[in-house]
Amino acid sequence: MIKLSDRILVNNHQFIAINKPGGTPVQPDPTGDSAMTNWAESYCKTPIFLVHRLDRPTSGIVLMAKNKTALEGLNEQFRDRSIRKSYLAITANKPDPESGELNQFLKKTATDKVKITNEEIPGSQAVSLSYKLLASSDNYHLLEITPVTGRLHQIRAQLASIGCPIKGDVKYGARRNNEDRSIHLHAWKLSLKHPISGEAISLKADLPEDALWQFFGESLTS
Repeated sequence: MIKLSDRILVNNHQFIAINKPGGTPVQPDPTGDSAMTNWAESYCKTPIFLVHRLDRPTSGIVLMAKNKTALEGLNEQFRDRSIRKSYLAITANKPDPESGELNQFLKKTATDKVKITNEEIPGSQAVSLSYKLLASSDNYHLLEITPVTGRLHQIRAQLASIGCPIKGDVKYGARRNNEDRSIHLHAWKLSLKHPISGEAISLKADLPEDALWQFFGESLTS
């Protein structure tokens, strides 16, 4: 059982931000597994409004509002893209070039998956991100990802489209899954304004505790 108090990044009258473990659902799903929204409501003893989502296998920062005024204020920041997000991803393949921008198109398929194309096709949506290589080991590479848009499975599918599927993400081309059902994608940093006061707030979520994340974590502090 996860101790929620150890994962709270900020908790005030308007919203709470939590460092979600990989493999844990944000919202209740058909599995019946405990979800972050359930834990947050129990901890805060108030209704919770989800501001944005993370895929179940992804770890890192999740924002939840405590009232509808805060929800609208935070939603507006997502709509106008004033909220800045940074992810970390671990891949088995090194991107070529080692940094760049991906401006592509994403279309949902009949399954729980998306397709990336370089040309617009009927029903597709424009997606954009930038990436850069931060560090490498003998077998893996650490990338920082800055998304411009925020579509379903966008980072996972766009990295796979350049031959760099995320470790553990068999849905998008990784050779094998991770035992805990996570993937090595982490919502690392998030910058926003307090929805009432306008105060600038910067959040950073500690990396998961597995050995590979911790290995690369040392390169982020050196």
